[in-house]
Amino acid sequence: MNDIFLFDALREATDEEMEKDKSVFVLGEDVGHYGGSYKVTKNLHSKYGDLRVLDTPIAENSFMGMAIGASMTGLRPIVEGMNMSFLLLAFNQISNNAGMLRYTSGGNFNIPLVIRGPGGVGRQLGAEHSQRLESYFQSIPGLKIVSCSTPYNAKGLLKSAIRDDNPVIFFEHVLLYNIKQSIPSKEYFLPLNKAELVKSGWGVTILTYSRMRHCVMQAISHLKKEGYDPEVLDLISLKPIDIESIVISLKKTHRLLIVEECMKTGGIAAEIIAQINDNYFNLLDAPILRLSSEDIPTPYNGKLESNTIVNPQKVIDAVKILSVS
Repeated sequence: MNDIFLFDALREATDEEMEKDKSVFVLGEDVGHYGGSYKVTKNLHSKYGDLRVLDTPIAENSFMGMAIGASMTGLRPIVEGMNMSFLLLAFNQISNNAGMLRYTSGGNFNIPLVIRGPGGVGRQLGAEHSQRLESYFQSIPGLKIVSCSTPYNAKGLLKSAIRDDNPVIFFEHVLLYNIKQSIPSKEYFLPLNKAELVKSGWGVTILTYSRMRHCVMQAISHLKKEGYDPEVLDLISLKPIDIESIVISLKKTHRLLIVEECMKTGGIAAEIIAQINDNYFNLLDAPILRLSSEDIPTPYNGKLESNTIVNPQKVIDAVKILSVS
């Protein structure tokens, strides 16, 4: 077992896959000589050179199109978005090309492409750098969407994403790069389409992902002192949603709380609620509750920023409401 930061786990995954497969390469802004804004690609340029760790101009639509074209020829590009918000400039390439080409080519082309990078609400990064793009991409056919939350799942998921023959959007949270965890020294892979049972429990199922996993677990430490013991699932796969794991938990608890950093309108929670209400409504003993970010641009002011997102106290209050309903 190795004690490792999340950004190091991502770098290890990238390095291992590049070493084993010469078709894997990285491109993006400052990924080469600088080593990436959050050091996920640190030292990879000196090991693999300019042709496999490409520093690009500030032209997201251009280098995304180049990566998609490269994937059509059999290469396996990893595109790093310096901030995932910037990839809105490449939305056309991601939706109309990456997501659709396998289908529109009649299966003649695979698109083994990973698009990864930091997102989420950080520490006073301002509205344009605090986007949560999972809901933007969730409705696009042909994409897989994964959100890592720990060094362990970050490494196993990224290795699986790099080997997948479909385009994978791989979300990392800007405030999780420095969390540390012991992970196996032996190679391992994690499925891209499965939720993780973080904690068994009773009474209430809490669904969450990314940084909110840690917010929920902070709340759990307080709730247990008061006799509450909710079950916690980390969604990990945001497309497709692992509805089977959710249903297994719901059959046990019959109450559901969804905690996300995504905006409430059109967010990931909204899709889960729709699926549960459409197909598994009879499992519920109470209405589903969701805790989401406020539907406003994220303020730069620190106090206002913290008030737009979910905190542990909100989770505690929601669990108590659900438990007596």
